[in-house]
Amino acid sequence: MRDDGTLDDPYAPSSPTTETEEGTSAERTTAASRLRAYARDLTGRRRAQVALATGVVCCLGLAAVAQVQGETAGAATPVDSSAELAQRAEQQSASRSLDRAATASATPSASATSADPDTTARARKVVPARPTDPAPVAGLDDDQMENAEAIVRAGRKMGVPRRGLVIAVATAMQESNLYNVASGVLPESQDYPHQGVGWDHDSVGLFQQRSSSGWGPVGRLMDPEFATRQFLTALEQVPGWQQMRLTDAAQAVQVSAYPEHYQQHEWRATRVVDAIVPAGR
Repeated sequence: MRDDGTLDDPYAPSSPTTETEEGTSAERTTAASRLRAYARDLTGRRRAQVALATGVVCCLGLAAVAQVQGETAGAATPVDSSAELAQRAEQQSASRSLDRAATASATPSASATSADPDTTARARKVVPARPTDPAPVAGLDDDQMENAEAIVRAGRKMGVPRRGLVIAVATAMQESNLYNVASGVLPESQDYPHQGVGWDHDSVGLFQQRSSSGWGPVGRLMDPEFATRQFLTALEQVPGWQQMRLTDAAQAVQVSAYPEHYQQHEWRATRVVDAIVPAGR
């Protein structure tokens, strides 16, 4: 029975047709909307999964490429390093070789040092060769030639011209026969190196100079170099001595009782001086 007091038709539908159709339509619409939303949600999820999978694959690919490149670079680097190390080793080897060569040239070998110390000493210190003394000439012996050399050396130190050297040698030939002679009158003179003893007053040395005449101390006059300097100093004080005859220049210094005797020695003195000091020197 309805509210209005009428009886329900037992054969009528349980609910109005309109409401049923509308309810059914609304439910269908709601279900369809839910299905579409679910489909969209499912599609979105699938797209996200696909995108994620794609991103993962890309990342893995990039990682693989990076790894391959890293491995390639790592493989190339040792080659470059090996080449660089080889080049450095070669340079260092060459440097060590140069160092060893320089050391070897500057330092004698151990075997040479142990075998011959004298050879090593000579290698480290170069000693200039001593000029060989000229052989005696003009009939002189070794002592006479040595005294002539002493006269020439002293004159050259003083800067005396060659003509003065010849006059000095010729004068010593006449006075002492080119021997360094002591005096029997002066026993003191015999205390110095000498090559004979004379008795001409107190005359001593190569030029037979007398200490009592002011030529100098006896011991100094027995020194060939000092005696030569005394003679040449006096000779250079003689005006025009280079243009004089040899005997006149010698006599001006010596004041001998035999002034002409010096002249006879000029040719021999010239030959001796030329042997000691070759022409042009």
